[in-house]
Amino acid sequence: MKRSPKKNAPSSSVDLLALADYVEQFSSKTVVLFGDFVADEYQFGEISRVSREAPVLILRHRETHFAPGGGANAANNLAALGTHIYPISAVGDDPAGDALIAYFRSKHVDVSGIFRVRDWTTPTKTRFLAGWAHTVGQQVLRVDREPQSPLPEAVRKKLQARLEGKLGSAHALAVSDYGFGVASPALLRQALSKQNGAPPVTLDARHNLHDYAKAGITSATPNEAELESLHHVAIGQNLGELTRCGAATLAAMKLHALLVTRGRDGMALFEPGDQLTQISVYGSDQAVDVTGAGDTVLAAYTVALACGASPLAAAHIANIAGGLVVMKRGTATVTRDELLAVLRRQAGGAAS
Repeated sequence: MKRSPKKNAPSSSVDLLALADYVEQFSSKTVVLFGDFVADEYQFGEISRVSREAPVLILRHRETHFAPGGGANAANNLAALGTHIYPISAVGDDPAGDALIAYFRSKHVDVSGIFRVRDWTTPTKTRFLAGWAHTVGQQVLRVDREPQSPLPEAVRKKLQARLEGKLGSAHALAVSDYGFGVASPALLRQALSKQNGAPPVTLDARHNLHDYAKAGITSATPNEAELESLHHVAIGQNLGELTRCGAATLAAMKLHALLVTRGRDGMALFEPGDQLTQISVYGSDQAVDVTGAGDTVLAAYTVALACGASPLAAAHIANIAGGLVVMKRGTATVTRDELLAVLRRQAGGAAS
């Protein structure tokens, strides 16, 4: 008969100053980010009138805003956290690819691992936001542009060679697989097999998480919906179902830890030995915008592990980072200073 998972100590017993010490070390670590780069484009407009051609709103264009999305957002969050980030990815030889490379150059990030691919489309999500003057725009439409062909084999070989070359000097590897063909279990397995003592390897995969079972992953950060899809169940408030699915994935992938993000229900951390820790959501459970929150969690969790934090300590840091970023509009980041301010303020309150 399977034992019920043991619950670790509640969040209130976490050593907040110890967490702050890990965050202080972020700037001394190098993290390789390998995965799909996505361009997030925001088209803002004021509602002009209803069209005579069809029952749709006509927007008077006000401005266009660009932000890194997908794996590029995870890389951007790592940079904001003060980490030395080396991204390895591919983009199309198109305006969206140009914008992503220009953005990271402006952040003084080494872009030599971002390969341009001719006749390939940079994944782009264009969101149209409508509102009246002096009101907050609401998203009314999203248009996605995706690659229509797989990455050329020559590009995949370049990605693998660059990954193998950079892993030796990295304190951690974060893999962000949005299903656009940059990251693959086979490529990752080959690259990691050539490492002598690989660093922590974290994974955020939108689809087919279990395909990475033998790829050398040490931690994964799926959200609850992805875990449900993986096991073909609905979890909701059913702790038993959450426990069963989490434990099954942890065992199937032979992970050191599985961190499941659950929106307003916080996080669930699974570790070997039937250990399950539930972490309450940080801040308000009424998020302003959850776009890209999983990328922030992956970034904060990965660099905390790179600093030597336990999976539980890293999960608490990632939980705070995720709670901060969902209170910002659009694809956003959390800085190291923001994290430190929260930890020190909470530590001061706990001590008083």
